[in-house]
Amino acid sequence: MQVLDKNRAAGRARALLKRHWRRALRLRQKLQPSEQAIHLLLAGFVGVIGGLANLAYYYGVESVKLLFMHRTGDPVEVAEMLGPSLRILFPTLGGLLAGLVLHFGLRLAGPHRPTNLLEVVVAGDGRLPLRSGLVKTLSALISIGTGASIGREGGVVQLAATLASKAGQLLGYQPYRLRLLVGCGAAAGIAAAYNAPISGAVFAAMIVLGSFSMNLFAPLVFASVIAAVLTRSFFGIRPWYVVPEFDFTSLSQLPWFVLLGLVAGALGALFLELLNLSEARFNRLGAPVYARLAVAGLIVGLIAVWYPGVWGNGYVITNRILHNEFGDEPYPLLFLTGLFCAKLLATAATVGAGTVGGVFTPTLFLGASMGSAFGMAVHQLGQAEQLPTAVFALVGMAATLSATTHSPLLAMVMVFEITLNYSLMPALMLASVVSVLVSRRLHGASIYTESLRAKGIEVEHEVLGHPDPAALKVGDLMRAPVPPVYEKTKLSEIAARFLASTNNFLPVVNEKQQLVGVVALQDLKAHLTEQDDMGVIAYDVMRPPAVCVTPNQPLTDVLAQVLASEQRHIPVVNNLVENRLIGSISRDEVLAIFSEALSPRGERVGRRGSS
Repeated sequence: MQVLDKNRAAGRARALLKRHWRRALRLRQKLQPSEQAIHLLLAGFVGVIGGLANLAYYYGVESVKLLFMHRTGDPVEVAEMLGPSLRILFPTLGGLLAGLVLHFGLRLAGPHRPTNLLEVVVAGDGRLPLRSGLVKTLSALISIGTGASIGREGGVVQLAATLASKAGQLLGYQPYRLRLLVGCGAAAGIAAAYNAPISGAVFAAMIVLGSFSMNLFAPLVFASVIAAVLTRSFFGIRPWYVVPEFDFTSLSQLPWFVLLGLVAGALGALFLELLNLSEARFNRLGAPVYARLAVAGLIVGLIAVWYPGVWGNGYVITNRILHNEFGDEPYPLLFLTGLFCAKLLATAATVGAGTVGGVFTPTLFLGASMGSAFGMAVHQLGQAEQLPTAVFALVGMAATLSATTHSPLLAMVMVFEITLNYSLMPALMLASVVSVLVSRRLHGASIYTESLRAKGIEVEHEVLGHPDPAALKVGDLMRAPVPPVYEKTKLSEIAARFLASTNNFLPVVNEKQQLVGVVALQDLKAHLTEQDDMGVIAYDVMRPPAVCVTPNQPLTDVLAQVLASEQRHIPVVNNLVENRLIGSISRDEVLAIFSEALSPRGERVGRRGSS
């Protein structure tokens, strides 16, 4: 009898101990930060990187100017103080040195890996090489500092994204998180370069990641805000461009901007075609990169003899255009047309030769000059005289940016943030939408997808709904894996894991993190009634994984497996040989994407409108 009482007491003690242990496990899981919280923390860190990268880039460019020309300030103002021979010499010499840095630096950097942000996100694993990125940064600093007709925002974005990706690689993060870090770096770079946090987040969501999913968009916003505020602490806060406000009160004023949108769309397509033509011509030369960049610098220098405004990204000239400041020019319209053509040719030569940098600000220059010339021509015809020329210039900036990026929303937000002028939004929105329709009809790829299309990589994002399933791979939807259990995990701990989560399956891994099976909730029922489960481990109750997918598999190829699976979160392994668990995809999300794609257009619109 005493032995029986002792056994009962021991059983009650074990049961009490198990209950407290399970409560402790649930409390520990609740206190652990969620993946969304971790992503926000990482995004904040990347935002700091973006702000500091912008600061370093600014002082790097100024140092190059001081070293070469013994002057600092905007390249156009420097060029205007130089004689014709020096206007030719500095871009040519700068192109030669920047090309030599690329030629030898990339050789020393080791094996060539993709450095294009979109390529490593769309068709890669989110890994940007650090050494190649630093080499390109140094080359860009020399080019920009010596008058190349290109913007610095591209270099800031590249540097921030590369540093973010490298930090993730050092921490051993999986590809889905590296892609997110690259997107956050791009967002932080744009936000810091233009003091435009909304534009940074929208740029990364629409152009780089191609998704407005809140799981992705929230970290992008966080990184953009941190980068912008950090930049403001160094450079203050002020709009890049200042234009007079104008309130649109009559529908009769808007048709002019529809016409301007048509012209901007044609200009955007022409600009993209000209970039392709220039690149093809330079490649046909068969010359090394330093020779190509030197030739491009020579072209810019020769043009600058008559139009020094082609130096740099065009920020100063754009502001002069917006304020109708043309000096002593007797024929402003003729001068503006010549300046537009000069900048178009200079930028095409610079980009086509392979110069590292961005085209955002040069595109705004082209749009402002085109819009201002359009307004002047309309006024000389005695039309729309109540509309200031600056209004046409600003709307031209947005419409041209929309035509080259194929993203009207980004253009609207960007121009609003860099001017802080909301009064012109009706005309700006109208022209941006019209221009992108024209540009897409004339030139299928945007300025960002053109290089990918040349490599056979198609990028088609439907950011207002679900993406096209035919263009997606498993890696595009991959999230963090369901936290696995090990083969020797005890049954009581497995049961506690199920109680603390909504998962109906738990992956089982060995010591090498290889997926060896899954434990189903329903398979535990036969063991939960046993009083002593200490001898039961995951290996005893697991089943072989019915579905196993890899990141590079097209989503259409795994649909049948997804439909046949009972798992809410399907495990993703690195490959079918090593079988190492690296992520998961949501069964519901996959089915929703295909359901959205197969639904009639009218039903999709109806569902969006009612949501």
